[in-house]
Amino acid sequence: MAVRANQIFVNLPVKDLKKSVDFFTKVGFEFNAQFTDDLATCMIIGENIYAMLLVEERFHSFITKKIANAADTTEVIVALSVDSREQVDAVVQAALDAGAKPYNEPQDHGFMYGRSFQDLDNHLWEVSYINLSAFPSNQTE
Repeated sequence: MAVRANQIFVNLPVKDLKKSVDFFTKVGFEFNAQFTDDLATCMIIGENIYAMLLVEERFHSFITKKIANAADTTEVIVALSVDSREQVDAVVQAALDAGAKPYNEPQDHGFMYGRSFQDLDNHLWEVSYINLSAFPSNQTE
């Protein structure tokens, strides 16, 4: 049986929820007020795609391990696909303007273009556009 999830919720620890909400609002994301309180918020990334931003105290209530220090280690890269190269640039530039730090140089592979940034809590985000019609074929002739 193949697993096909209906939704995805990425849970991310944040130090200051208000600053994180302000930051991601400037990037262009919206939030679901129904799932928002002083300790957490639900950021809407796309249809059925969400990031739960949880203050570290709340995040820690779900785990028994230590919270990774994202400034020193990387546990995950949140990778988002958008509709155009221009949208890649717009999203990343909005993040940088809102206080994000750049991460890696832009990647241009012809069929795929991407840029990345670190948010206020040093979580890594990649934004990319993939032109499937220009994707190189893996078939040999």
